[in-house]
Amino acid sequence: MLPATFKLCAGISYRHMRNMTGLRKNAMVALHHELNRLAGPDTNTWMRQVRRQSSFLSSQFKEEQGYSDEEMSYMKQGEDALQKALSILSDQDGWTIETVAANGDKVLSKVLPEIGKVFKLEVMLEQHPDNLYKELVGNMEQMGEWNPNVKEVKILQKIGQDTMVTHEVSAETPGKVVGPRDFVSVRCAKRRGSTCFLAGMSTQHPKMPEQRGVVRAENGPTCIVMRPCAEDPNKTKFTWLLSIDLKGWIPKTIINKVLSQTQVDFANHLRQRMANNISMEMAPAC
Repeated sequence: MLPATFKLCAGISYRHMRNMTGLRKNAMVALHHELNRLAGPDTNTWMRQVRRQSSFLSSQFKEEQGYSDEEMSYMKQGEDALQKALSILSDQDGWTIETVAANGDKVLSKVLPEIGKVFKLEVMLEQHPDNLYKELVGNMEQMGEWNPNVKEVKILQKIGQDTMVTHEVSAETPGKVVGPRDFVSVRCAKRRGSTCFLAGMSTQHPKMPEQRGVVRAENGPTCIVMRPCAEDPNKTKFTWLLSIDLKGWIPKTIINKVLSQTQVDFANHLRQRMANNISMEMAPAC
């Protein structure tokens, strides 16, 4: 039943079929039925339900009219990044430990066909997911103010509520082992219940062609997942999947060390940022 449902839904993505009487309604009803059936009592993995419910087909029903072909392309790229990332994260086999910090922060890695080595940061943060989502998504362009590994993040284009195209410039690593890199990425930011997501992958955008003298690196699929801790909903289980091709002639041993350390540093900088935010909120007004 499910393949037939997806074929029906895919059919309405073609402009000449959207206005066929009853087809759009039937597609929506069929997909809703399948999602409810698949998300039944089996809750072995929360990731499985999220992957189904946040598919591109379901988001396409919400607000398709008015978007250009280019905007729809970016939306699909963002959804694809989210789906690929969640597929990687849902597979618990084959991960090896890269580093474990004194506070319990952990970075793992695995090698995937056609993607290469990916890294996964797992930490517990003393913040509610909503606060972290607001900082990482709502205040995205301010990241360079608190993360020394980032020079700048600029939003080039916003598409709807979930999708944006960004340009990021990374700082050179200590000792100038790896020089500055820049990225053009499509990002997909979503909330599913109490769980928040920020996924992305490299793309191209007319406002930001490759810059002379700057190495254009590639990333993706990447994804940050923030969900409440089962024991304390005011704490967040924070997972960050990182996949980057830094380009250039850099030994893999150095790349592995740089990327895993970048993830550990990010968690520490984020903690400090959130602590500073709380301090500012509690400071008495003059």
